[in-house]
Order: sequence, then structure tokens, then C-alpha cells
Amino acid sequence: MPVTLVPSLPAVDTPPAPARPDPLGVLGVPGEINLDHAASAPCARAAADAVAELLPWYASVHRGAGALSRRCTLAYERARQTVGDFVGARAGDHVIFTRNTTDSVNLLARALPAGTTVVTFAGEHHANLLPWPRGSVRLPVPADPAGAVRALAAALAELSRDARPGLPVLVAVTGASNVTGEVWPVAELARVAHRHGARILVDAAQLAPHAPVDLAALDVDYLALSGHKLYAPFGTGVLVGRGDWLDAAAPYLAGGGATSHVGPATHEVRWATGPARHEAGTPNLLGAVALAAVCAALAGADRAALHAREQALLSRLRRGLAALPDVVELRTFPADAPRVGIVSFVVAGRDSADVAARLAAAHRIGVRDGLFCAHPLARRLLSEAAARTGRTDLPPTALRASLGLGTTEADVDALLTALATLP
Repeated sequence: MPVTLVPSLPAVDTPPAPARPDPLGVLGVPGEINLDHAASAPCARAAADAVAELLPWYASVHRGAGALSRRCTLAYERARQTVGDFVGARAGDHVIFTRNTTDSVNLLARALPAGTTVVTFAGEHHANLLPWPRGSVRLPVPADPAGAVRALAAALAELSRDARPGLPVLVAVTGASNVTGEVWPVAELARVAHRHGARILVDAAQLAPHAPVDLAALDVDYLALSGHKLYAPFGTGVLVGRGDWLDAAAPYLAGGGATSHVGPATHEVRWATGPARHEAGTPNLLGAVALAAVCAALAGADRAALHAREQALLSRLRRGLAALPDVVELRTFPADAPRVGIVSFVVAGRDSADVAARLAAAHRIGVRDGLFCAHPLARRLLSEAAARTGRTDLPPTALRASLGLGTTEADVDALLTALATLP
């Protein structure tokens, strides 16, 4: 059989498929250097894309039979599961959507059983100082992580000898300081708390954006965090933790969605159990979906590589600040203590608000100035910095530079150069 030869066709270059945007890339304004992640982190691409995809379908949650409502209800409950998985929620834990960490802590404060004593440290953010009932115990700021563990053990031993044995105790502690970035010994504090029959809440607002947080692994009872610090700036936070106290408490808000039955008589109400009990009203669907999208993106990322990159930037920043003769870093623990990408400092002889304004106006660099909603701690650290350096010209407030996704070496160097050349 004759063979028919097919002439070869000219090669055709197939264009490569367009690269998919990095879900952990962050949005920003060209030319603006954002070193204020600890206040509000920029929006991650994953959060923006998740919101944009859902917006055409936006409808009621848990309140409709239409296709839009069913899809939104599914998205909301999937977001709850994703966020719970991200923080290692256990069977029986509730994942309650709130507005932010402050809202989450206030919710738990309202849900405490009668007679509960809350033990905190004086180094906490106001969100973990102000909501607790009268009679709470505030421990001094420790000199190092081991000192925190010893102080808590001593305080809980003293409480166990109190005249009110058997009443609940809650330890409330930060995972990482919003002033210094120093990481607290959460697992060790949890072991001490449980050894004395107490529960523990961790304010993970500053820790979760920088490091994995696992309730089960840490053996933590409650955890609070904010979406706006976790690259999901759509007005959502979360409280995750054991359901018994939450189910026994009066609803945080009274209203639709928090009930299983409302009768004709005044106050004839049966409240729901589970997260719905404390989520009255139309929920923040887009906030929950945005937060879940970032949690999923971080869960799928190489967290070790992200941590190593941030630590390299942090070391570069701290070395550069230490080389400036008039800059003094604030710290609670020894200089080599573990920390996330947050550094607070002062420029001797210069008003911190004025320095921040000059950085913004002349260099387009955004940093935070003030006492960082942690007034007792910040004032103490400013006093200690003056004593440590012998300087009498330190200002009464501080500056804070905070790093995260999207921060580059050039950003860090720009800040150091700007500080070195302040007029």
C-alpha cells in the first residue's frame, strides 16, 4: 500500500498560560510604603477575589429559599469551617463570627460564669484589659517568658487558697505583643492554667498573621483574632473555643437568628445553642468569606518560608535601628527573645507624632505613633528605655513599624534612610 506523506506543519508557538495572581499578594498604592500592618494589614488578593466572586450572589444568610440565599448560606458556613480548621478548632468548639478581637473578648467577658476571676498581665492590649469584671487580677509585666510562667503559677496557687474555692478562673494573655512583637509562651501558660483548673484565652490578633496557631496543639480553651489584621479588612473577627460557657450564657445580642422559638408572651424566648446564639442579626457574610479565603491561602502556603522571610526583614530593621545613635528600641523581654515583625522605638529629642508625620509627608512611609492601645505597657517601656540608656530626652510616646506580606528589603531600607536623615 502506498504511503502518503503528510507535509510537516510549521511549528506554532503556544503562548504560556497567564500566571495566576498570588493569593497572598497584597493590594496597595504604588509609591506608598505601608509599615503599619499591626494596626490594619493590607488586603490580600485572596480576600479581594473571594468577595468579588460572591458579590453578584449576595443575599440573605439562613433566611431564604432562593438560589442566591442558599449559596450565601453555604458560603457562610463553609467560611466558619475553614476558619475553625485554620486555628485547630476541636469537636465541641464554637466558631463565632464577631467584628474584631475586641468584640470577641467582650463576648467572652459577657459569657463568663458568675464569680469567675480573670487573670491577665499588665502588658496586654486594652482589648484584653478593659472588658473583664471587677476583681480581676492583673499581674506585673514579666522580665522574660519564664518569668511570665512563674508569675502565673504563683498567682493561680494563691487563688486556689482563696476563700472561694471552686469558682471558675480564666487566664487571658496575648500570643504576641502589639507593642514589641515579642511572642509569649502560650503553651507553657496553658499547661500552668490547666494544672490549677483554670481556662485560658489567647488574644491571637498579632500572632495569627505571622505564625500558625493551633488550639488543640497549644491546649488553649479560647482564641480571638481579627480579620483586619489577617489581610481580610471586611469587618470580621472570630471567637473560637469551648461551647459550654457560651451556650449557658445569655446571648451577646438579642435579636433575629439567635432564637429557636419566640412565643406571644413577653420574654417567652428559647435561645439557640451553638454559634447562632451569639450572632443575632444579619451576619457579615463578605467579612467571613474574606477571612476564610485568607485562612485557606495561608494554610496552603509554606508558612516556614514566610516566617523565615519575615524574620530576615525584622533582623534587618532591628540592626538598622540599633545603628542609629538617637534611636532606642522598646522591649519587655531580652533582645534575643522570639518575636514577630513588630518593632516599637523612639527617636531621642524628637516628638514621635512629628517624626511619623515627616516620614509620611517627605518619604511616603506609614508608621504608627502613640501608645498603641496598650498605655500601661507602653509607658512602662518608655520609662525603662530611659533608665536603660540614661537618656533624659526620650519622648512620651513611641513609633511602631510593623512588617508582613508585601514588605520588602527596600521598604525597610527606606525607613532606615529616612530616620537617619531627619532634618
